[in-house]
This record gives sequence, structure tokens and C-alpha cells, in this order.
Amino acid sequence: MKSIDVKGSLRKETGKKSTRELRKADLVPCVLYGEKKDENGNQVAVHFEVANSELRNLVYTPNIYSVNLTIDGVTCKAILKDIQFHPVKDNILHVDFYEITEEKPIIMEVPVSLNGLAAGVRAGGKLQAQVRKLKVKAVYTAIPEKLNIDVTNLELGKTIKCGELSFEGLELVTPKEVVVCAVRMTRAARAAQ
Repeated sequence: MKSIDVKGSLRKETGKKSTRELRKADLVPCVLYGEKKDENGNQVAVHFEVANSELRNLVYTPNIYSVNLTIDGVTCKAILKDIQFHPVKDNILHVDFYEITEEKPIIMEVPVSLNGLAAGVRAGGKLQAQVRKLKVKAVYTAIPEKLNIDVTNLELGKTIKCGELSFEGLELVTPKEVVVCAVRMTRAARAAQ
């Protein structure tokens, strides 16, 4: 998995008023959830701010990244967990990061890549990808940049479901009955029959 550097600084205040002022200054409020716990055993969240330009390469890409997150000089490894966009303007409103370690497995969505020319496509069908990403569970060092699926033996009218797939070192979390891809009959193929 590729990594990307993001630099931010701790937020002095939280709340609606300070958040509104941050967004006016082209900053994005962020939260880092991690391993730290308080005296009651509750998870401690770190509130920080990041320049909008710092997040552009992380958010607007089909790739997945591990993030080298530097907050006021302290660096940790994290992944992008959740992101909120403005409903009209489509700019970034809020980002949640999750701290990762090499021992603890994480759940992450990984892009799917369909490889090969399906037998059903040669017979006049059309290959359709039903999902773009699959959820996997593994330690972050074992998660690949994309999941390669070979479709050369896929016949006309057949599908590949998530339950039929397996990848070394990864546990698929996506439900087994989810269709990953299918070869559909086209009008031209129906007319030829």
C-alpha cells in the first residue's frame, strides 16, 4: 500500500463557531481515533486541523493510502476512515482518521481490478463490474493496492460472487452473496442466436 504525508496542527477550540472559522480559512477539521484511552477506559480522540490542499491527493484518487500523519511534530500511521462532503458545494467538511499498528488488523475497502478477456465477452456479451471496492480485514502491511480478479473463464450469463474469491493473507468482510462482476447478454448477441 502506498503512503502519503499529511501535516496538521492541534485545534485549540472545538464547536460550531470555531469549526465555521476553520472552514472559512480553507482548513478542514479532523479527528484521529487511536489506541490511547483515558482513565475510564474510553477512547481518546485527537482534534486537529489540516489545510484543504494537504488532503486533495488523499481524497480525490481511486488509490488507497496509509497516512503518515504529523500533528504538531508528532508522527503516527493512520488510514482515512470517514469523510464528509458539503451536500451542494462538494468541498470537504470533516475527516476522520484511524491510527493503525502493524499488529492489529483493520477493515478497509480495496479497489477491484478485473483482469483478462472473459469467455462470455468473446461470445458477444458485455462484462459489467458490479462493485468497485471490497472490504477486507488484515494488518495494514498485508493489504494490497488493488484486488486482482481473473475473469478469463467467466461465461456468458455467469457471475463472480464475493464468496467465490479468496486472497492470501486477507479475510473478505464483504457479504458472500455480493456480485463482483457479471457477463451480460447484449442485444447484438441475442439477435445472432
